[in-house]
Amino acid sequence: MHRLSRRLFLAGLAALAVATASPSWAADKLKVVTTFTILGDMVRNVGGEHIALTTLVGPDGDAHVYEPTPADARALAQANLVIVNGLGFEGWIDRLVKTTGYKGPAVVASDGISALKAEEDHGHGHANTHAEKGKDHHHGELDPHAWQDLANGRLYVANIARALAAADPAHADDYRRRAEAYDGELAALDRDIRARLDAIPADRRKVITSHDAFQYFGRAYGIDFHAPIGLSTESEPSAGEVAALVRQMRDGGIRALFVENITDPRLVQQLAREAGAVIGGTLYSDSLSGPTGPAPTYLDMFRHNASEIAKAFTS
Repeated sequence: MHRLSRRLFLAGLAALAVATASPSWAADKLKVVTTFTILGDMVRNVGGEHIALTTLVGPDGDAHVYEPTPADARALAQANLVIVNGLGFEGWIDRLVKTTGYKGPAVVASDGISALKAEEDHGHGHANTHAEKGKDHHHGELDPHAWQDLANGRLYVANIARALAAADPAHADDYRRRAEAYDGELAALDRDIRARLDAIPADRRKVITSHDAFQYFGRAYGIDFHAPIGLSTESEPSAGEVAALVRQMRDGGIRALFVENITDPRLVQQLAREAGAVIGGTLYSDSLSGPTGPAPTYLDMFRHNASEIAKAFTS
């Protein structure tokens, strides 16, 4: 969207936020806005019945290319607390906050993590070629997909619990108790996934995904992830980059290919045809599924992804 038209669009959102009836918030609940479904599920687990939650980018939505709506502006204008991922993931959120006049706290859930740099090779012998060539400007220097390591997810939960307790001290003890219980579930799943993937020979742990969203997963669980496009789904690979990846797949014996729920599958389908490989299924990267899908929660997403990856390695 052109810069001027984007400003006019956001100005229109601000006007609608004032002129249109506000969302039906419960008067006795903390009004919380989160940016995307994975973060929203974490907040729901910690906040429980004490919060009224609005998540801006819904199931199977792509936050990389999201355009805010009038409903988003109304929700933000009425919120008591906004929680974002940070690390440049939501390139549109700062403009939306400014336009709607929101003056409350804006908490970055990823604070305190050890962030991966977009241009580094992540210890797997391959660099993000799109970042190197200046094609992937959307996220800047850091990889924002930190939730793809459950240890980072536990840090998110701790940050969320502190933010909710600060915004709603009357229920601070409840937020802490719920966060502790949820943290225990995340820690247990982390141990289970490590045990399952550690049993697979290291030289077989190579995966192709649609875009570069799984480097934190790879660092945590010893998986070598490759992708035809960079950190943002707005990136597009050149023909030469696709050909190089096909050669790498053939030379390295990479057989595990996956599409993602937020991306067009055609590029991965092309890689599979040219390399003589088979697509293993769908992974959930930047968004959860709907309630009837295989990944309606953060825990379910990790179980599903780890199971699909493990099956591809052993098939």
